[in-house]
Amino acid sequence: MKVLRTIRNYYFYCGMEKDEYNAVKKDAYISNYKVWKILHFLMAAIFGLLYLFSFANTIMSMNRWFYLGAFLYSVIAIVAFTFLKKDSLIAQLVIYLSMSVLFLFGAFINLNKPDHNATTFIVLLVVAPMFMIDKPYFMTIELSIASAIYLIWMHGVKPDYVWQIDMANAITFTVVGSFLNIISNSLRIREFVLTRQIRIQKDTDEMTGLKNKGSLTREINEYLADPATDKGVLFILDVDRFKAINDTYGHDVGDKVIVNLGKFLSERFTKGEVIGRFGGDEFILFIKDADDVESACRIAEDIVSGVFESVELPDKSEKLSLSIGIAAYNGKEKNYSELFKKADEALYKAKASKDGRYCLYG
Repeated sequence: MKVLRTIRNYYFYCGMEKDEYNAVKKDAYISNYKVWKILHFLMAAIFGLLYLFSFANTIMSMNRWFYLGAFLYSVIAIVAFTFLKKDSLIAQLVIYLSMSVLFLFGAFINLNKPDHNATTFIVLLVVAPMFMIDKPYFMTIELSIASAIYLIWMHGVKPDYVWQIDMANAITFTVVGSFLNIISNSLRIREFVLTRQIRIQKDTDEMTGLKNKGSLTREINEYLADPATDKGVLFILDVDRFKAINDTYGHDVGDKVIVNLGKFLSERFTKGEVIGRFGGDEFILFIKDADDVESACRIAEDIVSGVFESVELPDKSEKLSLSIGIAAYNGKEKNYSELFKKADEALYKAKASKDGRYCLYG
């Protein structure tokens, strides 16, 4: 069973478990997209030159229309890659179609000299899979279909002894190409896993597991810089009398308060909100595509009351309280710093206010 599981993982998930593969699949497909976008420029240049040279070479003139068709296809693919989503299924299908064009190229080259064994086609069987990141069984299917079509096509066109050698080579190198695809996929996917782990460690607050200051700043800045977005609400949360808690109960209790507050926020906001610890006892919450100030105030009330009920102190008679500053984004602020200053000003007003524990800027 263990052997079968290992084989399944390599053929379906590049040598890892399904959940682990799905976690990095998007990054892998985006990398694949970028590589093949560059390769399509190369394909367009090569097929364009071959088409021009075909007017000066009698043998090459036999494939002139294929060269032209492959050149036009490469140009169309380059244009398509400009608009396609990098991790979309359509982009992956275009890449497989491009590989089929390359295999056809190998076949047409061999048609010019039917007495010779297929060299270009066999080389493509080995090389092309090394540039493809996807579930390896898809590549096995692609290579098997390409080899089968090639052998059926060439049967009767080539002398029997040449065709038999081509058949042996095609079968052998289909297997070799499949294994090379498995190896290259597993190595490159592992690289994405390692990169992802490093990125998560770099962007995560060790104490709470939420985003840290750098990650918060970067993600909110990216959102504000997007011209298609002009709505959002920023909350700054600050624990009241946190120094007194540390002085009274000790830093272990203070750390526990921070951990429990982080847990409360992560369980409360699960719909794509940006949550993180800015530093010390200060937390950030940013809700995208929201501009309803009444809803923002209700959210602040819910946070204050939720923390009051769920985050406990050693002295049960004493309850934890928060102050919250709120700033609404409406497309005017150019970066996170500008929006943060407004929410921070509102926070200080909230701390100074006797009427409530939150304040909306302006």
